[in-house]
Amino acid sequence: MEKLVQDFIQAANAPDIEAALGLFADDAMIDDRSVGDTFAGKAGIGKYLEAYFVRYHTVTALVSLESVGDRHAKAHVDFTGDFGHETGVLEIRTNAGGLIERIDADLD
Repeated sequence: MEKLVQDFIQAANAPDIEAALGLFADDAMIDDRSVGDTFAGKAGIGKYLEAYFVRYHTVTALVSLESVGDRHAKAHVDFTGDFGHETGVLEIRTNAGGLIERIDADLD
């Protein structure tokens, strides 16, 4: 799980949207409570990454990773960008094939 999280952060920081989307299952979703919206499928997740990572020049740093189960972890992260500085949690779940099936994101 740690490599997957690191790969996602690296792709989002690049920003390499195609590489990031390659880490997600086709039917994946991101529920970001801090923006009050859910983004479904690779098309929706691509829009999310464009809107909140590319547009704001967001750089994410992994602070810690907490395993919650075989395919479930909480990544505590530090965000910086045009918006300033925030910390938050990315609660990540993967499918049996090792792809991200869901991220629940929120700011602290």
